[in-house]
Amino acid sequence: MHIAVAGNIGCGKTTLTKMLAKRYGWTPRFEPVDNNPYLADFYEDMERWSFNLQIYFLNKRFKEVVEISRSKEYIIQDRTIFEDACIFAPNLHGQGKMSDRDFNNYRDLFDLMMSLVRLPDLLIYIRSSIPNIVAQIQKRGREYEQTIRLDYLEGLNKRYEEWIGGYKGNLIIVDGDNVKFESNPHDFQIVTDMIDANLYGLFPPTPPSEAQPRSDGQDQLL
Repeated sequence: MHIAVAGNIGCGKTTLTKMLAKRYGWTPRFEPVDNNPYLADFYEDMERWSFNLQIYFLNKRFKEVVEISRSKEYIIQDRTIFEDACIFAPNLHGQGKMSDRDFNNYRDLFDLMMSLVRLPDLLIYIRSSIPNIVAQIQKRGREYEQTIRLDYLEGLNKRYEEWIGGYKGNLIIVDGDNVKFESNPHDFQIVTDMIDANLYGLFPPTPPSEAQPRSDGQDQLL
């Protein structure tokens, strides 16, 4: 089974991925950030490095999603290939930080890859406001993230909402502003209760090797 956690920069994806992996015994797959050879350069000069960065992410995540499709494990993934292609690359292109030529090349490659990719069995979207995202980015203190512009984050948030509004797969939405799963056990249980209800219905969770997802549905926490 493939479970994925989606959301804007700084919304808590990695933290929630770690917590859910521990809670359910799922195998985590994390976004390649610390060893990314383009990320720091990108935040210094987005126009110069946007195409390189997006191709790097696309390559890494395509390899990962193919591995996930072949795995018999229960895997939880920090960010999906769809976010790169439906949110980050279009946002860069829309803000004039990726040329038409590079964007069209990127989209052609992504569209080809989609013939081998399916949606996750469950997508967990962390909805978060810009003030909360900024506070989280400042809190974790990554030097290269301190130069991120507000209009860049706002553009991402707008595209995330558009993407989620038309998402056709199995979906849970978590209110990242008010559900403090990382510090409040009760709030974390709110999230796991939503997951349990979505994957297992009225029955308690069974061991991962026996559990099966429900048919496509959508739960929302506001």
